[in-house]
Amino acid sequence: MGTEDVRIDTHLNKHIWSKGIRNVPFRVRVRLARRRNDDEDSPHKLYTLVTFVPVATFKQLQTKNVDSNQKRSTCHQSSRIFRASLW
Repeated sequence: MGTEDVRIDTHLNKHIWSKGIRNVPFRVRVRLARRRNDDEDSPHKLYTLVTFVPVATFKQLQTKNVDSNQKRSTCHQSSRIFRASLW
């Protein structure tokens, strides 16, 4: 998504490690959200937040582009949902 700073949500991290180091989940549905960096000292203006999206089945899932505008016009979020295959 064009950012060098990528942050992984704790729920996604716990889901990946839920079966241990040897039995990693085969597929994981994640949401990528580009957000503004609040740290003024950071060289990057934006960062990407990767969150876990629970789904019942992975059959016939497609990539969805979601644009959500918040009340403040200066903060624009765009999210992308896709299926990540870990193997």
